[in-house]
Amino acid sequence: MPAFDPTAHALSVNRRAFLQQSAYGLGGLALAMLTNRLGAATPGATRPKGWHGALVAPHFPVKARRVIYLCMAGGPSQFETFDWKPKLKALHDQPFPESFTAGQQLAQLQNMVLKARGAFTEFRRHGQSGIEISDLFPHIASVADDLCVVRSMTTEQINHDTAHAFMNTGSIIKGRPSMGSWLLYGLGAETQELPGFIVLTSAGRFGLQPISARQWSSGALPSKFQGIQFQSRGDAVHYVGNPAGVCQSTQRQVVEEVQRLNGLLAEETLDPEITTRIAQYELAFKMQTSVPELTDLKREPKEMLDLYGVKEPGDGSFASNCLLARRLAERGVRMIQLYHRAWDHHGQLEEGMKSGARDVDQATAALIKDLKQRGMLDDTLILWGGEFGRTPMGQGTGRDHHINAFSVFMAGGGVKAGTTYGATDDLGYRAVENVVDVHDLHATMLALMGIDHVRLNTKFQGLDIRLTGVAGKVVPGLMA
Repeated sequence: MPAFDPTAHALSVNRRAFLQQSAYGLGGLALAMLTNRLGAATPGATRPKGWHGALVAPHFPVKARRVIYLCMAGGPSQFETFDWKPKLKALHDQPFPESFTAGQQLAQLQNMVLKARGAFTEFRRHGQSGIEISDLFPHIASVADDLCVVRSMTTEQINHDTAHAFMNTGSIIKGRPSMGSWLLYGLGAETQELPGFIVLTSAGRFGLQPISARQWSSGALPSKFQGIQFQSRGDAVHYVGNPAGVCQSTQRQVVEEVQRLNGLLAEETLDPEITTRIAQYELAFKMQTSVPELTDLKREPKEMLDLYGVKEPGDGSFASNCLLARRLAERGVRMIQLYHRAWDHHGQLEEGMKSGARDVDQATAALIKDLKQRGMLDDTLILWGGEFGRTPMGQGTGRDHHINAFSVFMAGGGVKAGTTYGATDDLGYRAVENVVDVHDLHATMLALMGIDHVRLNTKFQGLDIRLTGVAGKVVPGLMA
């Protein structure tokens, strides 16, 4: 038995050592309380397979297992997509009624003479549901009976960056986790070979607006839950291959030694980022095999490339990204987000809308058809839309930003297919029937994933935060 060392004993029970050592027990207690709070579930509900998140079991019956968010960055005009307004077209180029705009927040049209701008395109009814869709989107129109079009969306933010942040995180405050990070935190992922939250970007010819990585940030959550951007051209992940002269077994030894050193550090501290680093080193090693196979679109048959309109696999187009999204969904990725930057049409509205529609129309419809024929659409939730809408008043040859009304659509994942929800006034200025704000959309999407939005939260600066903030309600009218 070693001799008693009074100095060592004193050091072992001083305040700093007590806090450091007891933190493990306190952390375990906090984790138990957290999982108990998050995991209070519907009786009979079962926990999904795979990498588990914070939820012990779903709160509601699970309709969707993954989300593909087709983000039309810049804000496409609802008047040339899904919200047909014949009275606005009849009023084209005439003074816009002041009764609609008095005292209202306008972006760049403040104190200007306002003239109505009707749609330059025609609308037709499609499918058995008879949903009215612009002639610019004939392929999306062919899957009308799979769509749930929301014409009464509203948002709080009128500028691009803050509107993107609001649509992705439910807040404009920095440090708030994105929707994909919340899903990964709550549900985990069904893959151990790829990140659970992946982002792809593409761009059109008109209306390009920059986007920032904070739109897929994990914010207050550990960085293991952040979105990982894959490159749309060339290697999806930089340095995914080993350098010359380094074989797989050598690389495995390096990873194991780094993991051992990180493990020693993790034993000394409670920094969750060290745990993240350990997990990410292992994931990076696995991705050296999984990513090249994933991104080899040339393995897809020609008829599949033609369905999506892929001219050259891996060319960085929205079409290639949509096909890659289906491959990611097959491999268990929880959140797949595709940004297409092409919709900020303050001018050249007609040219810009036609170009953007050509970019996304065929591939969007192909993704829905492809998932459906594979039996995956039922549990894949697709969201298509921008961060806000466009004014029914003209701005030169375009339209300005608009927050009082815009349109999005959802498909699959338990939504009520072949329907429209909500309505705007006769001139499309304001949502007036079954209004859906961004928090409501988030709450409904989480409910389709089996999550009660009120019970999925984390501590940030001493407060409980969640995707929907202190607002949000589930919209049953959007759910099958």
